[in-house]
Amino acid sequence: MEISGAVSALGALAQETRLSIYRLLVEAGQEGESVGRIGDVLNVPGATLSFHLKELARSGLVTSRQERQFIYYAVDFERMAELMAFLTQNCCRGMPEKCLTVVETALGSCCAPSKSNPKSKKRRS
Repeated sequence: MEISGAVSALGALAQETRLSIYRLLVEAGQEGESVGRIGDVLNVPGATLSFHLKELARSGLVTSRQERQFIYYAVDFERMAELMAFLTQNCCRGMPEKCLTVVETALGSCCAPSKSNPKSKKRRS
């Protein structure tokens, strides 16, 4: 990834509504979500949602597909991986395993199952 592509992607995410849309689509996985569902979940009006989805698509962070009368958007996980690789390319003075340990520790602490109630981690829609 070139620096201009990273700037475009980061710029697209540097807005609250677009970041919320992107996080929702990351959670949805490869299948993505319909435009209607995105609007319902995030309570974003149609015209506003259309503008933000266009910006995310223009940056290459999301893709769209049409199924019958519905349009679905999904994260381009390859593009996301390219951005992550670009951001960490020279991580920790050429010793990325040090950075990965920090990231893995952070993910483990925020995403570990609750010890008090293992069923409390159910996914909410």
